[in-house]
Parts: sequence; C-alpha cells; structure tokens
Amino acid sequence: MESLKILVVDDESRMRKLVRDFLTKKGYSVIEAADGEEAVDRFFETKDIALIILDVMMPKMDGWQVCREIRQYSKVPIIMLTAKSDEKDELQGFDLGVDEYITKPFSPKILVARVEAILRRSNVLASEDVLEAGGIVLNKAAHEVTIDGQPVELSYKEFELLSYFLSNQGVALSRERILNNVWNYDYFGDARTIDTHVKKLRSKLKEKGDYIVTIWGMGYKFDVNGK
Repeated sequence: MESLKILVVDDESRMRKLVRDFLTKKGYSVIEAADGEEAVDRFFETKDIALIILDVMMPKMDGWQVCREIRQYSKVPIIMLTAKSDEKDELQGFDLGVDEYITKPFSPKILVARVEAILRRSNVLASEDVLEAGGIVLNKAAHEVTIDGQPVELSYKEFELLSYFLSNQGVALSRERILNNVWNYDYFGDARTIDTHVKKLRSKLKEKGDYIVTIWGMGYKFDVNGK
C-alpha cells in the first residue's frame, strides 16, 4: 500500500523535522516546505497530497494566503499551526476552510492523532479497514498484509489473529479473550490452539514477530516496543 503524502509547511527546520519524524514512524510520506511560496509550488507539483500541516507565520507568503491559494483549487484537509491563540485568528482559519487549528507548543503525538482523525473523516484513511504498526500494514478490505511494503501470505485465522492484535496494541490479552474474539464463543477446542497459531504467525512476521509478547500464565500482548 502506497504511503499517504502529507505536506508539512513551517519556516523552522527543527519543527519540520519533529513533525516529519512522528509522521514517518506512522508510515506517512512527508513533503516539506520552508515558506508559503514553496508550499504552493510543492502542492501543485506533487500528486495526491492527502493533508497539509500549515504554519501561519512564514516569510514570503503567510499561512492564510497559502490556504486561500490552495482552497481555490482543492478541498484537501488542512491543519493550521500557530503561536497565536486568539479567537479571531481561529475563526479566520475556519472561514478559510481550515479543518483543524492547533496552537504551539503542541504534543506531536496529539498532532498525529488529529491527522489520522481528519483522514478518517475525509475517508482517506479507513480506520476499520487498514491497521498499521511498526511497518506491518493489514488491509481488511483487500485481505492483504505487508511488512515494510513486502506482501506476506497468512492463513485466514492468522490474518484474523493479527487483526485482533493490531486492534488491541499494548493491551494484555488472555488466551480466553483471544479465543472468544478470534475463534468466537461457539468454539469448544483447547486454548492451546492459540499458542500454535501465534507461533506460526511469529514465524511469518520474521523479526516483527517479536512484537507479539508472551505474558506467562495469561496470554499475549502486541507491542512494537517488544515489552
């Protein structure tokens, strides 16, 4: 699956790098611009930009003007970043068609969450159909799994098990809970069947298999930090 492209516009290189690093970790492709004029050029020369993160105060052309220029031709989602928290500025942003307004300083994790929420609202990112973590991308609609862009063949139950893990990242899951949700409540087999499937799934995920952490005496947890 091709990475979604996000245009990050800020005259501070440090800020661009911070945002880029967090978005890249989530699998997005980041295009950068250091001023308003460059932002407009980048937008029109690059196909399929899914979202723009746009600073207000910039040289050559400020964020408001960039927004006006782009809104003449596109409804691409725009998140406006600003050091100002003035209500008038915020209202001006929404009048220009800004989708979200975030005041500096901000949490990069919150920014990424806002990006994903907006992409879901605009149906660019299907929250239920595509699950992603640590280079693993699972597409429910296409019934496909890729690891760092390479396709992986999984059985039906392995696919369902990985989907359940990705939907519950960081959550300790008992074998009974996994059994009930992946094999359904009408399954009367031995819970050890989960261990067999986890072993096979880990093997197919190769080094990413370490993300499935064993919780002794209980079950498993999917954690990209491997702990």
